Amino acid sequence: MRVYLGLAAKDPKAGVPDSVLHTVRGAIDAAFPVPPEVIRAREWHRPGVSLFAWTNEPDDSRRPELLFTEPDRVTGVNGHLAEPRDVERLAHVPELRTDAVGGCFSVFRAAPGELSAATAINRVCPVFHAETPDLHVVGSRALLVHLACGGDRVEWDVPALQTMIRQGFFLSDETPYAGVSALPPSSTVTVRDGRRTVASVPLPVAGPAPASGRRRRALVGELAEALLATVAPLREAGEPVNLALTGGRDTRVLAALLHAAKVPFRATTNGLDDHPDVVLARRIAHELGVGHTVIPPARAEKKDAVLVEHPLARTYETLRTCEGMTSAYESIVTYLPYSAKPTMSGQSGETLRAGSLLLLQSDLSDKALRRRIDTTFFAKDVALFTDEANEHARALAKPWQERPDAMEALDHMYVWYKVGRWQASARAGSLRRGDPVRPFLDNRVVRAALALDQSWRLSEEVIHELIVTFAPRLRHVPIEGKPWRFTEGRKYRPWQRRPGFLTAPKTGGGWSWRTSPGEALSAVLRDHVLAHLDLLAPIVRPDEVRRLFADPVVKKPGTAWHLYTVATMLSGAYPGKEPEGLEPIRVPIPS
Repeated sequence: MRVYLGLAAKDPKAGVPDSVLHTVRGAIDAAFPVPPEVIRAREWHRPGVSLFAWTNEPDDSRRPELLFTEPDRVTGVNGHLAEPRDVERLAHVPELRTDAVGGCFSVFRAAPGELSAATAINRVCPVFHAETPDLHVVGSRALLVHLACGGDRVEWDVPALQTMIRQGFFLSDETPYAGVSALPPSSTVTVRDGRRTVASVPLPVAGPAPASGRRRRALVGELAEALLATVAPLREAGEPVNLALTGGRDTRVLAALLHAAKVPFRATTNGLDDHPDVVLARRIAHELGVGHTVIPPARAEKKDAVLVEHPLARTYETLRTCEGMTSAYESIVTYLPYSAKPTMSGQSGETLRAGSLLLLQSDLSDKALRRRIDTTFFAKDVALFTDEANEHARALAKPWQERPDAMEALDHMYVWYKVGRWQASARAGSLRRGDPVRPFLDNRVVRAALALDQSWRLSEEVIHELIVTFAPRLRHVPIEGKPWRFTEGRKYRPWQRRPGFLTAPKTGGGWSWRTSPGEALSAVLRDHVLAHLDLLAPIVRPDEVRRLFADPVVKKPGTAWHLYTVATMLSGAYPGKEPEGLEPIRVPIPS
């Protein structure tokens, strides 16, 4: 994981005060969620401009280095570039832009009299910016940007937190910290001679669905080339890529992609031998001639309850890792020492299928899609919130509702928020352990995917054709779960083979303490939230919150956890000292 912070004086002659530089050096322990002893730091300073960089990577053996330094400028890349040599391109382009560069990254650059930072198309490696009367501040961690502006004081943007309670993440460019904003996708913030500007490259407009087989193959071919470019450098990795493989769609694309790119890899699958994921992953690995390891679930003794980490301890670690932009309802990957071993998973494969917001929508009429924008996302649970909070939500929804194409709006919202805000904050936990290659998050891949008709991508024909293009031998390997969408209602001739699929039997094993918290855990959540209702009152209606917790077992545990997370934040428990001496909570398992 890498952390960057840049400072630029509004009056270049005055420079950056030494007191601010001292504050930044002291704030990194609070803002970088790894043990202080594993952090390495570098700094670059010129009159009026400074760029700081930190990492828990053990060395600079991978490229680009933490700070790519030249006599007149310095460049830092957060994340990874598909082609590491592109750091030189980013260092020298007159106006910093990312749209022509492959990878999953953001970039920070400083030169005498100039500071700039840029996001890729999905901003999954975020950039945050703020200003004081004397300084412009940009960085990759929102809390660090905020502390650089105000020392050890944290001022919350309370109205912005309404979206955290509704969804557990941000549906805006706001952050929990007053004055700190997230830079939009494919955007650049530049401070030159003390003045700040922000420029954005619009997300691609989707073209029409292909009307011929030739056009269809050409478009799939363009997307295939973008995907191949993301994994080509892995041929030089020195060891096989470890691919988490299932029987589903997205990881199958990656297996076929690695096979076509001639990148050595091995596959692992979690599950029992008779589960479709394992059955199909084993067959995929056999067809491609790669090693496959099955990791069976731990066989635990029969229990009547589980012990759950105390909510305050869980919430503190989630806030520390995700900076208050992910609810403690989410399970965040815990810290482990950094590993440079190449790994890959199918995370964000929905990008090639028009995004999860559309994949979960059965009614694709314009009216239904616009209702989803409002009631499912921006204005969810209206009765729980104050008039001011609901008005704030409607204002955030308005630009999306005004778009002429509701399907495109939901497609872009997936990239803008589900990836660019929710995933960007939640993945901070795993980034502490290493920086896996994410082909589906690659800058050029996302740009190529968004240029394809949403209905065509939603049909799943695009990813099916990608699999066949990369690995024709997988054409007739069944899929796990549901049939391919493009096969629904299609008539097949006697000599044609219908694509098959396998489903897992219903075992009743879907119980989770998060969705069925029991009375004891519900009581802990209830007591904490109700004790801090005065802090939450600008956002939610106290009587509705009490009604939410009226039953012995809370009926909306997700919302309860979101409220608990925000209450903990506003109470001052974070940032601060980690809570100690908290006993775990016993949650009974239903018989």
